[in-house]
Amino acid sequence: MATVPHHRVIVVGTGFSGLGMAIRLSQRGEDDYVVLEKAQDVGGTWRDNRYPGCACDVPSRLYSFSFAQNPSWSREFAPAGEIWDYLRRCAREHDVERHLRFGADLRSLVYDEPSARWTATVADGRQWTADAVVLGIGALHEPSLPDIPGLASFGGPVHHSARWPEGDDGLTGKRVAVVGTGASSVQLVPALAPRAAQVHVFQRTPAWILPKRDRELGAARKAAYRRIPGLQRAVRWATYWELESRVLAFSRYPAAMKLVERVARRHLAKSVRDPQVRAALTPDYTIGCKRILISNDYWAAFDRDDVELVTDAITGVEPGAVVTADGTRREVDAIVLGTGFSVTGSYDRLEVRGLDGRSLEQAWSGGMRTHLGVTTAGFPQLYFLLGPNTGLGHTSVVMMIEWATGYVLQALDHARRRRGPVVVTDAAQERFTREMRTRSRRTVWASGCRSWYLDRFGNNTTVWPGSTLSYWWRTRRLDRADFATVAPRPPGTGAQPAAETVGAEPVPADRS
Repeated sequence: MATVPHHRVIVVGTGFSGLGMAIRLSQRGEDDYVVLEKAQDVGGTWRDNRYPGCACDVPSRLYSFSFAQNPSWSREFAPAGEIWDYLRRCAREHDVERHLRFGADLRSLVYDEPSARWTATVADGRQWTADAVVLGIGALHEPSLPDIPGLASFGGPVHHSARWPEGDDGLTGKRVAVVGTGASSVQLVPALAPRAAQVHVFQRTPAWILPKRDRELGAARKAAYRRIPGLQRAVRWATYWELESRVLAFSRYPAAMKLVERVARRHLAKSVRDPQVRAALTPDYTIGCKRILISNDYWAAFDRDDVELVTDAITGVEPGAVVTADGTRREVDAIVLGTGFSVTGSYDRLEVRGLDGRSLEQAWSGGMRTHLGVTTAGFPQLYFLLGPNTGLGHTSVVMMIEWATGYVLQALDHARRRRGPVVVTDAAQERFTREMRTRSRRTVWASGCRSWYLDRFGNNTTVWPGSTLSYWWRTRRLDRADFATVAPRPPGTGAQPAAETVGAEPVPADRS
């Protein structure tokens, strides 16, 4: 029987989170780690999302690692292919590739208390063990597939934006139904419209859209970034503060979003001439409650004769057609699902078991609970990057990833000093959970709409309800009082004794 390889750390995923963690480990001289990747290449969401028009909606110089600035971005907002190339280059230049294990689709993580080790099992049966596991699997990973009666009977191509086929998509000159009007569709529809024979866009909820200040970055600018020390970093910081200034309207003064809404309304008025179409494209919720999108050509696409906005609900799909609630049957050759992602899907597909065999699904049955979005009670040495309550609505999540990575490194050092596994205390987790719920009540995300930022209980478990600067401050130094040391349990000795707590008294669970 083959020996199961053991490492100090298992990192899962090779998007910004997983690669960022791996690079930081290597930079510290940590060589005893392995990176598990389900696909055959690095890149995460930027590998998987290759639909027409796919690009970043954060300026390129900010949507990149602070330690790996790229002077060669082609545009202010980089297209998906460039970001994928950037991540592959980072893996190569920072000597991470030798740690990668491709085709390793993680299916289960089980913590063994006698050995104080995690066992990771992938789809093909391979296993690894480790003292600690870092999940860099992200929230925008598992496609959300709509439950449309008859969809399987359609007979033609059905593409989800996150599962776009390689090569020719076969949509040129075709009649295409686009389901959904979120971030993917806002990029996809303008790219499809010029080459499809007809595009029918099925909208459930309209989105607020701001102009995209995009432009090509010329050779002179690129040369200046390469030759003048510190110039690109200075421009990056200027961009950071420009975007960060918006956070007060999102998190403290939602009424101020009315000023932003005026910009969006003017943009809509300039883009769409038909007043009925314009009215149908106008949201009825506060801007920012759902994700704000940026585009210069999405709304304008509805001024085309070959693009139709459909607001009647889809009641079913038949072979070669989509049927709506008003009884209209629209014949189409292909269906594109721009229906986004399941926020918890990355975790739902995994079996994760911690102390006493308790599953992550059980621990989160009342909603995702963590401390700082990085670690969760009952699961020693298990860490999340871009975990619950660390997403953003106003700037680049790459900074949140980097700061959370620094926190994980401190936790690994703490466990090494304690000569054993550590786990966040229930008290620390409950304080953080309460704080997130209290602070979220004042934000624009709690202003009345339903969005993927909120879980099934109506709680914000996705977005950090504050500035990125405040998250840096919270994660800059690990508070040892927030962690307990887990005593190893000999085999066959019954239930795990309570962890040795270090810090505050337990806080009753928040039942709100």
